[in-house]
Amino acid sequence: MSLEKVKAYFKELGIESKVIELEESSATVELAAHALHCEPARIAKTLSFHVDDRVILVVTAGDAKIDNKKYKEEFGQKAKMLSYEEAEPLTGHAVGGVCPFAVNEGVEVYLDTSMKRFDVVYPAAGSGNSAIGLTIPEMETYSRCKKWVDVCKGWNE
Repeated sequence: MSLEKVKAYFKELGIESKVIELEESSATVELAAHALHCEPARIAKTLSFHVDDRVILVVTAGDAKIDNKKYKEEFGQKAKMLSYEEAEPLTGHAVGGVCPFAVNEGVEVYLDTSMKRFDVVYPAAGSGNSAIGLTIPEMETYSRCKKWVDVCKGWNE
């Protein structure tokens, strides 16, 4: 189970107590914001894409949308999201719980600058009813991101 994998990952880092298991669904930005009593923009959504023969994750603020032009400039091709059926086998996490922690080997994580305006964001923790509150420096460290990118729109307009 993906949640157990993420909890084990955070246990190794000594912060497993920060994982929040919810009674209600957090599988979408709106549901997570309601369950966590925060604004939707603070939900760190993880989007999964094909880039050539690689799988990448882009973590964005909950109110941000992929900007196709910026995405293509950054990754050299049009954004092609993983299908529902591909998500779990390729990333290690099922849709609704996809997160940048304890991912399959070879999956690259990128953090979008849309999150930098917050002190704390709430990404999923491997299931459709879990989350973890992390500061931006913690997010950067624990996601083992390759780098920060600017591939979104809609959040700063």
